[in-house]
Amino acid sequence: MTSRRRLTLLAVTIAAAPLILGGCTAERDPANGSAKDHSAGPDLAVTPADKARDVPVSAEVGTAVKGGRVTGVRLTDDKGKQVGAEPRDDGSGWVPTASLQPRRTYTAEVTATGDSGATTTRTTTFTTMAKSTKPQITSTLYFVGNRTYGTAMPVTVAFDPAIPKEARADVQRRLFVKTNPPQPGAWSWLEDGSQVYYRAPDFWKPGTTISVRAGLEGLPIGKDRVGDAERTATSKIGRQLSLEVDNATKQMTVLRDGKQIRRIPVSLGKPSTPSSSGKMVIMEKHERTTFDTRGDPNGGYVVDVDDAQRYTWGGEFIHSAPWSEGDQGNTNVSHGCANVSATAADWLMGVTQVGDLITVKGTEVELQPGNGWTAWNVSWDEFVRGSALPVPAGLKPAPVAPAHPGAVAGGSPAPAPSVSGR
Repeated sequence: MTSRRRLTLLAVTIAAAPLILGGCTAERDPANGSAKDHSAGPDLAVTPADKARDVPVSAEVGTAVKGGRVTGVRLTDDKGKQVGAEPRDDGSGWVPTASLQPRRTYTAEVTATGDSGATTTRTTTFTTMAKSTKPQITSTLYFVGNRTYGTAMPVTVAFDPAIPKEARADVQRRLFVKTNPPQPGAWSWLEDGSQVYYRAPDFWKPGTTISVRAGLEGLPIGKDRVGDAERTATSKIGRQLSLEVDNATKQMTVLRDGKQIRRIPVSLGKPSTPSSSGKMVIMEKHERTTFDTRGDPNGGYVVDVDDAQRYTWGGEFIHSAPWSEGDQGNTNVSHGCANVSATAADWLMGVTQVGDLITVKGTEVELQPGNGWTAWNVSWDEFVRGSALPVPAGLKPAPVAPAHPGAVAGGSPAPAPSVSGR
């Protein structure tokens, strides 16, 4: 199967360092040589422009200040109701917490305070456009609210059709992630623009709360399409657990907090249908499901399986395979899946979570980008090269690698070389 995919805006004080231009002595007006009046407020520009019409419902209140900082913002609709929003980290504007409504008029009042304490206030009134009739790009947020995920869980957004390269920065600016406690990360696009991943340099710390918003409704994307919807979710990160599968030994090592808690014999993909080597993430868990490979080149069977855990879109699962228990630990006979005994599969279902890392090594083929949530299958340096926006230079992995790369939260892994289960 292929992937388819507040500061309520009222007067508030914004905690941000003031932008200071020039020294502390009086400046000279270059036109007449007189001392510049420091009692004047700072220069402040606000967008959208006053009386602007046909403004996208994805609009933000943008600000540009010289000689001061924004200290108050108030946004109201045409019924006088205050509209909630949150400031951007870089101070460039305020993002409404939900898309604006079509064919409505909004007024933004922004105040900036200069270094001398003098203030400048600008007001802009603008009207949003009618609901767009342009085709929408469908987005899918693979991060569900009120769940507990494993420490390798990336935030994944998929797009259909894919986002063209020239539009990715605009889309990325409308994707927001907050973590508590703070653990900043970055976004990275697949080369074809079909998926974008968010992760931190190191695995999430257990107990972290992650809140995600994909504010894409009505966002102009390229020349002829718009974003489809607002999507939000908040979930937590649970305990650390990872799986390491070695084709040389035909064994799966289960680690909790970096310590081995069990070894399980496996049978991987036979040479004609090899398993993928790389760093993958458990994406789905099914107590019982049906594998139907009749549409695959090497398929042609339908089988019900128990305790199946997907880790690639191409159909690789860990699952119960009582028919191959005699081969597990010594011979690869599967169609690409990691076959384990019924007892082991049942036990694994009880200890794993979506978002747990599974590393497979030593097979005939390497994991392809996008075949699953492949955010951890590259180094951090390679990952950030996929961002459409600048990434802070100081955002780096922890300097000390863990005993088991990719197994312990707080460490960064080294790069690793049809919807049917196989």
